[in-house]
Parts: sequence; C-alpha cells; structure tokens
Amino acid sequence: MLKKHIVPFAVVATLFILAKVFAYQMPLAQKSLLKEEKLNTTIPKSDSLKVENADKPLSLMAQLNFAEETLPLGDKKVERKMKKILAAHTYGNTQTNKLHAKAAKWFPVIEPILAAYGIPNDFKYLALVESGMAEGVSPKGAAGIWQFMPGTARTYGLRVNGNVDERYNLRKSTIAACKYIKEMYKGLESWTLVAAAYNVGDGRLRKQINNQNQDNYYKMKLNRETGGYVYKVISMKQIMEHPKRYGYEKPRVLLAYNAE
Repeated sequence: MLKKHIVPFAVVATLFILAKVFAYQMPLAQKSLLKEEKLNTTIPKSDSLKVENADKPLSLMAQLNFAEETLPLGDKKVERKMKKILAAHTYGNTQTNKLHAKAAKWFPVIEPILAAYGIPNDFKYLALVESGMAEGVSPKGAAGIWQFMPGTARTYGLRVNGNVDERYNLRKSTIAACKYIKEMYKGLESWTLVAAAYNVGDGRLRKQINNQNQDNYYKMKLNRETGGYVYKVISMKQIMEHPKRYGYEKPRVLLAYNAE
C-alpha cells in the first residue's frame, strides 16, 4: 500500500522539479535571444567601411569623364597626358574669359537641342574646342561653330551656297551636328569614340579601330590632333565647370543652364 503512494509522489515531485528548472531557463533563453538579435542588427564591417570611404575625396582622375565615360584609372601614361593638357588650359596660357561669355550666351540654345536628340550634354564642349565659338573658316574649309565641311553640312540638312551658309546659324547647325553625332554613335557605341570621330572623321576612325583591333580611345594610336582631342574636350569642360581651380575668377555660372 505504501509503495502505491510513493510512486505517484515521486512522479509529482519530478515534474515539480522539472517545472522549476524550465522556469529558470526561460529568462536565460530570452536574454540570449535578445543579445543575438542585437548582434544581427549591428552594421557589418563592410558597410561601415563604405560610409567611411564615402567621405574620402576622389582623385582628380576619378573625377574626370566625358559623357559619363571615365578615363582608365591607374594608367600613368593617360594620367600624365591629361594633366599636361589641363595645365595648358590654365588662365595664364589661354585666358578664355571670352569663351565663358560666349558659352553663357549660346549654351542655353545648344543644351536643349542635345537633350532632344538624346545626346549627352558634354558634347556642347566640342563646339568650344572645334571653333572657340569663333565664326571663321578653317584652312580646310570647315566653318561655323560646329566646323562643318560644306559637303557634310549639306548631308545633314544645312544650306551652303553663294548666298546662304547655315553653318553659321547656331540652332540649325546644332541640329545638324546632333544628327551627325547620333548616326556615328549607332556604329561606335561609345560617346568618347564619337567625339574622336567628330575630329578625324567617322570612316577614318573605324579604319583605325579595325587595323589596331582596339576600340578603347585611350589605348589607340592616333594622329597627334585626334589623340589629344578628347583630352582637350575634358579640359574645356573642367575650366568651364571649375574655373577657379585653373586661375579664372569667373564664378560657375554656366551650370545654371543645365540645373536639374
């Protein structure tokens, strides 16, 4: 009879002890889970590095680009050439205050046309490099802001004859330039190459690409003028957007026309 009572009592006692142990372990488990949750919500080291690097200023070469196409970083030859051409465009060497004045007057006409044709805004600087915003005729016969040859001008809709020369019409010549640029881009698929082709000619550049089996402008072997052409355009962009860096006292007024 005593044994029958002892067995149920032992079972009840065992359950009671287990309940006590379980109740004691619950807070510990909750603390552990909370601790783990806090660890999981901590910013990973890689993200914290990104935040720190975001405050680090970019090198000059990393800042430079043409139509969002960057120069090859780490290429010492390209870097030396770029710095040399930038140095040639300081105020003491070029004194381009007249360019700033004319650009401020004409860029508001050029920029919307470029945008309408889906052409990067940086192409407006080609006009400055091509003609210096002058209206003279080159020894080869190119004329106007975009320096069109007579035959090319006619191909893209401009009238050029003894009575009329629409190469000097800012709006019409810009539309013609956009058509020409857009057509070249279809085959080259690089705005940098298109800029180089604008200087040397589409056919000649394609021939060099095929002969050299190379379509990276910065690695191609081109004639001296074309080989430095895009560098000059980038330099012109720099002195127009950051005049004080290069010895010009004029403020950054041109960007107001392209504000987003």
